[in-house]
Amino acid sequence: MNPTILVIDDDPGVRYLVKSILEDAGYTVLLAHGGEEGLKMFDQRRIALVITDILMPGTDGLAVIRELLSRDPETRVIALSGGGMILTSETSLQIARKMGAFRTMAKPFTRKELLELVTEVLQPLFPADETTPVSVDLSSSP
Repeated sequence: MNPTILVIDDDPGVRYLVKSILEDAGYTVLLAHGGEEGLKMFDQRRIALVITDILMPGTDGLAVIRELLSRDPETRVIALSGGGMILTSETSLQIARKMGAFRTMAKPFTRKELLELVTEVLQPLFPADETTPVSVDLSSSP
């Protein structure tokens, strides 16, 4: 069974980059362009991990984290942020951690950083041989 990962980000470039990296590693990836859509998808599917941007129009990532954890306190969330006009990436990610994000990661990130973090977060949920569905060479590209 491949873990299903939901990626919520208003930036289509980030969504498709993350999807490409994770699908190449063998994960099943669902995409949502915003918090509201992501929450609906979460309710409809069995999701092992949610990766959400923090700064998005409408239902932002902090509201997504709060709502996900109220629906299922065991939800694993990785919060992403590249910062914004008012909050820096570091500040946004600190707030996300306080709100219950399992892990955080600043944008930009490398392929290796993303895959290592996803593997770390999913490791306790799946046997070691199922966490990374295919063998991935993490040293091949940034």
